[in-house]
Amino acid sequence: MNINLEKPLVFFDLETTGLNIGKDAIIEISMIKVMPSGEEITKTMLINPGFPIPEEASDVHGIYDIDVRDKPKFEEVAQEILDFIGDADLAGFNSNKFDIPLLIEEFLRCGKKMDTHNRSFIDVQNIFHKMEPRNLVAAYRFYCNKELENAHSAEADTRATYEVLKAQIERYQNTEYEDKRTGRKTIPIQNNVKKLADFTKENRNVDFAGHIIFNDRDEEVFNFGKHKGVPVKKVFTQEPQYYDWMMKADFPLYTKEVITKIMERNF
Repeated sequence: MNINLEKPLVFFDLETTGLNIGKDAIIEISMIKVMPSGEEITKTMLINPGFPIPEEASDVHGIYDIDVRDKPKFEEVAQEILDFIGDADLAGFNSNKFDIPLLIEEFLRCGKKMDTHNRSFIDVQNIFHKMEPRNLVAAYRFYCNKELENAHSAEADTRATYEVLKAQIERYQNTEYEDKRTGRKTIPIQNNVKKLADFTKENRNVDFAGHIIFNDRDEEVFNFGKHKGVPVKKVFTQEPQYYDWMMKADFPLYTKEVITKIMERNF
């Protein structure tokens, strides 16, 4: 079906140097301008951010420094992008939280402004999440084709979780999965507890709360705050008062036990 439009609607997506709106930059923008008549106009451009693209970002989107070396800076194409958008409304996926704020930030950095007052913003991800909630009730309905009675009753939720896992194993046990960071393809959903546990790990946590994790070199690093990504040993060497602050602050006891062991092992 066609979307009922009174004025143009621009669908757009950004590839960027990272996820920090305050400091990261756009390296690719793609826009599809849908006119009220149904006509579609597409514009895609690579942009030189003016600084090296972090390796972890390139691993995600596949755009490297060499790809943007001879491309224009954002300030050189900002007016072209503004002209293309015109008075159109905007739509994207997770765009309200990230793409639109970063696009506006980039315009402001080069002294330009996109009027937001008379413009509608559609975030397709929000529609997805609101209409297909990611909770146990929705998972039980999707995987087990049942309605969860007495939701938030501990026993009902526990049994539903058990049934959902069994259904997931049955549904996905021969399904290939590609790690977006490494490109590695595996079949991770197997009827094996250890393999399921490995697949569901978000990080290689040192403490249960995930304040300390292992990096790719198996070093214990901070996963929060101003030292995020920095080895714990290095921080405690250069800033021993940080250990004292953590021990006095409202961190879980197990986290404090972990950093104490690191201190005792290295100092």
